[in-house]
Amino acid sequence: MAVRGLIIFAMIFSVMVTTCCGKVMFSHLANTLTVSTSPKGKVDLKAGVDSITITWGLNKNGSKVDTKSYKNIEVKLCYSKESQKDRPWRKTEEELDRDKTCQFSVVKKEYNVTTDSFTYKVKKDVPTAHYFVRVYVRDGPDGKQIAYGQTNGVDLNVTGISGRSSSIDIAASVFSTFSVVSLAFFFYLEKKKARKEEAK
Repeated sequence: MAVRGLIIFAMIFSVMVTTCCGKVMFSHLANTLTVSTSPKGKVDLKAGVDSITITWGLNKNGSKVDTKSYKNIEVKLCYSKESQKDRPWRKTEEELDRDKTCQFSVVKKEYNVTTDSFTYKVKKDVPTAHYFVRVYVRDGPDGKQIAYGQTNGVDLNVTGISGRSSSIDIAASVFSTFSVVSLAFFFYLEKKKARKEEAK
């Protein structure tokens, strides 16, 4: 009986801690937005080069939503499941403060009751991976997430910057060729000098 009471107390205490500490769980968010991209479907993008237009708005097919607390939105680029496999630093967590799915901020704006959009140029620090887009609704500029929406059927295949460019590759090949030629030339001079020494 005492054990049962202890378990109940522990459960109530954990709920109270979660509430007072303000932890936001993804499963508690309302899915009230529709999010799309242009182009659609599978899109190949190069970091630092290519752009994509993201559009979002209230889902009008569902029941009426009270948007009085909808103050700000944050659009984020999120790792798809295939790019999270065997990568714990990209792991999805139920608690949003610990979640590592959506690490790249696209834009933060005030919530607009009408459909809104933003053209995003993929930043240079976005690594090679497959992504989707998620839009969070917050109850203030630095408030809690209270709703969301995300793309469906969209695969943004980003190719990140490798740290090398064509000019670096060309320079490396030129210096490599110069090194080989220089080595052969000095080897020839040494051989020639050795022959002269033998002829004396």
